[in-house]
Amino acid sequence: MKKKRLVSGMRPTGKLHWGNYFGALKNWVELQEKFDCFFFIADWHALTTAYEDVSDIQSNVKEVLKDWLAVGIDPKKSTLFLQSFVTAHAELHLILSMITPLSWLQRVPSYKDMKLQMEGKDLDTYGFLGYPVLQTADVALYGAACVPVGEDQLAHIELSREIIRRFHFVLKAENIFVEPEALLTKTPRVPGIDGRKMSKSFGNAIYIADDETEMSKKVMATITDPARQRRADPGDPDKCRLYDYHRLFTPDEERAEVDADCRSAKIGCVDCKKKCIANALKFWNPIREERKKWDGKEAELLQMLSAGSKQASESAEATLEKVKEKVGLHYT
Repeated sequence: MKKKRLVSGMRPTGKLHWGNYFGALKNWVELQEKFDCFFFIADWHALTTAYEDVSDIQSNVKEVLKDWLAVGIDPKKSTLFLQSFVTAHAELHLILSMITPLSWLQRVPSYKDMKLQMEGKDLDTYGFLGYPVLQTADVALYGAACVPVGEDQLAHIELSREIIRRFHFVLKAENIFVEPEALLTKTPRVPGIDGRKMSKSFGNAIYIADDETEMSKKVMATITDPARQRRADPGDPDKCRLYDYHRLFTPDEERAEVDADCRSAKIGCVDCKKKCIANALKFWNPIREERKKWDGKEAELLQMLSAGSKQASESAEATLEKVKEKVGLHYT
């Protein structure tokens, strides 16, 4: 039975962190067993917010790929490619932008949210406003049946579906594109060490590539139950951001013991953090060792992306040719 096509990507804004793993990559590793997966590094999308400083994009692309390979994203099971290596993305983006109403882009919830989060950056650009059109091109080119998303991204998928429907209506075309379905994924809470959402821009992230010393240092700095001021005070794990990490790494039986000992003040926050560190390192050390295998192999990494991009281009160009014919750009 033919597998359904699934497409997803990540912007190369830096090394990936725990939130990226538990929010997406862990799921991707499982999905590649069930779907025909196309995973891409979205370097054009990175330019929407990093256009003023592009010095790190190339190195970030390689760091992201190292993280993918280390956690189990397999180029033998999935097509891994670089967005800018497949120029059909830009061409379809331009064509779709011709039929996409401006008001549709302005109503996207994340548009205003991201502008607030990135206050101080000049994001009054078409590239930033129009990134959902590029996202639509990203999935439409490959006939993606599914796109894995969290609930906060459902609006993006619905907008893509609307753009595809409008293209079919305006051009009187049918079945050029597939309307993608959102593949909702449950993601655990992964706060940063300061309690906010884990993010590179907040400076509160613990990275997949962090060594034991750095990872331990960051876990030790994680905020705990603010009401627990003294060692003898009982704590509340439900109000402790460190306990969110225990949920990720600590075995059920040991975690239940940590919960009880915290509530009864039998264990202090320092010892609790040490337990968490031990379990986190047990999880991350093999992944970090796998990642090290790719150090100094930049040429091989680029070759891997080049090969995957060539494979992706075959599918993308076939779709683009159908589009060009419908919009009168297929010259004979």
